[in-house]
Amino acid sequence: MKESMSPEQEQPETGRPKLQPPTDASIVASNAIKYTAYIMLIFGFLYFLIAYLAPML
Repeated sequence: MKESMSPEQEQPETGRPKLQPPTDASIVASNAIKYTAYIMLIFGFLYFLIAYLAPML
């Protein structure tokens, strides 16, 4: 009888494929989306400043 904590315990095989490292194209696309979102947020904030706060001055 095997003990449950023995190091010889077999690991169940999973059907998962091995993970592939990200390619250069996917990294570039991810960065493009991220920085586009940053630019949109900055322009949205600037629009808020100009359209709503500037007339109050």
